[in-house]
Amino acid sequence: MSNHKKFFINGQWIDPVSEKTLDVINPATEEVYTQIASGSATDVDKAVVAARNAFVSYSETLPEYRIALLKRILDAYNDRYEDIARAITEEMGAPLAFSMDAQAYTGRAHLEATIEALEHFAADEKRGTTLVAREPIGVCALITPWNWPMNQVVTKVAPALAAGCTVILKPSEIAPISSLIFAEVIEAAGVPPGVFNLVNGTGPDVGQVMASHPGVDMVSFTGSTRAGVIVAKAAADTVKRVAQELGGKSANIILDDADLETAVSKGVAACFANSGQSCDAPTRMLVPAARHEEAIRIARVAAEQVTVGDPLDEKTSNGPVVSQTQFDKIQRLIGRGIDEGATLICGGRDRPEHLSKGYFIRPTIFANVDPSMTIAREEIFGPVLAIIPYASEDEAIHIANDTVYGLAAYVQSGNIDHARKVARKMKAGSVYLNYPDWDTRAPFGGYKQSGNGREYADFGLHDFTEIKGIVGWN
Repeated sequence: MSNHKKFFINGQWIDPVSEKTLDVINPATEEVYTQIASGSATDVDKAVVAARNAFVSYSETLPEYRIALLKRILDAYNDRYEDIARAITEEMGAPLAFSMDAQAYTGRAHLEATIEALEHFAADEKRGTTLVAREPIGVCALITPWNWPMNQVVTKVAPALAAGCTVILKPSEIAPISSLIFAEVIEAAGVPPGVFNLVNGTGPDVGQVMASHPGVDMVSFTGSTRAGVIVAKAAADTVKRVAQELGGKSANIILDDADLETAVSKGVAACFANSGQSCDAPTRMLVPAARHEEAIRIARVAAEQVTVGDPLDEKTSNGPVVSQTQFDKIQRLIGRGIDEGATLICGGRDRPEHLSKGYFIRPTIFANVDPSMTIAREEIFGPVLAIIPYASEDEAIHIANDTVYGLAAYVQSGNIDHARKVARKMKAGSVYLNYPDWDTRAPFGGYKQSGNGREYADFGLHDFTEIKGIVGWN
């Protein structure tokens, strides 16, 4: 029996107060494939009561208990792994192979990293005669996006539970089904009633209500900077902690000593991965002006390797973007790039010629992009790359940092010491040197308007704790 029109509150699947529903669209077909219940303030109140009641006992559990609990969640997650991957493909259009190898995998990886972090976590620290204690902050409202559903759900839920907090999750209403399966994972793992709760709905009807609720002690939000500002304002009246991972416009500096063929080809692939729907995607490629034309040639060839199409076809590398709203926004910004005089290398407006429906975007590359152009400044959130020539290394660093965002940056060099030197100058929460493997134990979060707080492993654990100094402990 489907739980799509139910909420998970206090360990039970319950009917919402209202019969209001929301359609869930398959972006590859533009058709409704299921519906979810749409929550209200009353539903949020029920979840808050359940979470507050559960916090009394759950916050006093020993780390050993929570480690065992997280291991049961991991086992249950692995049991539902393929179901989660297929749900992500249906709800947000990721190719099935990508859903299996990347999207669903992130949830597993974060659970494993959190378990390891908790096994080595020291909640108490002696400093002279003072005991510095880290204690669970309380009831946490978790608001997650649609682009990496399990990555963002687990990177919040796992450390919150590891810290001893109780949670209320509101996943994106655009891609909520994988989160409902995750709630079934929680149920199967035997998580105590009220420790994990899920309420679906819109941002105004559920998300903002959670953020402003006096019974919520902390909000952890991932999404656009615009929405993050709204959440922070809603939380301000109750002076609760707000952790945010927001937008990005990440620069990829290809230094003059880099292997240009490798650096450009991998940079195109990284920008276009997940159909460009990653907040840390390297969407601004900075290349030495003297090698601009060579970079264009390499980038064009790399783009030709991208196969856009049916997410269920094993040959597909890029599925659709998630919604009509995103499709229209990306089309508008591609048009703006053309109108403002950037050189269109490949792609452009409209769907690929072989596709008549679905929110599919042609992988698009612009060259001769001036840093002042809209496509170099706005987060597009689609498979659109801007190649920006630079005259000197100092200019490249200035261009990279000249943005309101600061989530990620990328540096390519044939000399690791050179890359490290430039990395130190990047105003970003994460800097990636020569396309390294993903690291779930590195801190993740942003400078400036890309947010505050840090996620992943022990950094996430710290975000969900309060620090208490007990002076005179001896």
